[in-house]
Amino acid sequence: QVQLVESGGGLVQAGRSLRLSCAASGTFVTINAMGWYRQAPGKQRELVAAITLSANTNYADSVKGRFTISRDYAKNTVFLQMNSLKPEDTAVYYCAADLVNTLLPREYWGKGTLVTVSS
Repeated sequence: QVQLVESGGGLVQAGRSLRLSCAASGTFVTINAMGWYRQAPGKQRELVAAITLSANTNYADSVKGRFTISRDYAKNTVFLQMNSLKPEDTAVYYCAADLVNTLLPREYWGKGTLVTVSS
């Protein structure tokens, strides 16, 4: 089992930055993939960014060049640095993890952290 706890959400003005963190704990040998999804009101959950054990990354087109995903492999923690935030980035951001090698981690989920970007 893997437990994921997100932190770092909040209210920010457009153009500013936020950094999300997600720490994994539990009973596992290796978490292969970690990532971030988001869900805005009335919309489906979508992948924002993901990173594998070998540091391969995957980004949604809408965040390329603005968001950066990274990992602290020793601490089983994944980060999402979000720069140049836009109002359309407003959503609940969910951390995800998978024990298999995938750029679409979906096996385990955090409870989410709200990011609100004001114009």
